[in-house]
Amino acid sequence: MVKYAYISREVKVPLDEGVSFKLEGKQLEITGPRGTVGRDFRHAKNIQLSVVNEDTIAISAKLPKRKELALVGTLEGHIKNMISGVTKGFTYKLKIVYSHFPITVKVNKKSNNVEIQNFIGERGHRVVPIRGDVNIKTTKEDVIIEGSDKELVGQNAANIQLKCKIKDKDLRIFQDGIYVYEKLVGDQVFWKVKT
Repeated sequence: MVKYAYISREVKVPLDEGVSFKLEGKQLEITGPRGTVGRDFRHAKNIQLSVVNEDTIAISAKLPKRKELALVGTLEGHIKNMISGVTKGFTYKLKIVYSHFPITVKVNKKSNNVEIQNFIGERGHRVVPIRGDVNIKTTKEDVIIEGSDKELVGQNAANIQLKCKIKDKDLRIFQDGIYVYEKLVGDQVFWKVKT
């Protein structure tokens, strides 16, 4: 493997779109028209975060090993996702699928959770707590999760999908559940189930 003496990547922050950021050590907070997203990068041991210009964040490492090379690219991706979240926002769409017993999904604002009712004919409700600052809407066929933090939106979608996982039954026959079928950044689809 090729040895590097120094590696650096830069991320431009679009100040003209109303985005601002604050960097204190390895704690980064980005604010934009759709809200604020903060991340703590203290786990990145040999990586330095710094402000180059008033609109550029630099991620660098001296004498990086393979792990640090990968981590520089990972932090760059996280920062770009934070900027996309506060400017455009993320949306995950989940499809409610059932064959016999109609599943009802409701958002309870008071207790801040999602209730899944009548899943495979069960009498009890399945309850999924809502994590973070996300907006969840339900229709008869879809659950739509919107937010500015990609990780929170994805984690809430995963929690809802996992709560409807079928156990101890033949998965070829029992295919009821709530499944992610589309992911969007703003209005653009960046992942979709192939049909």
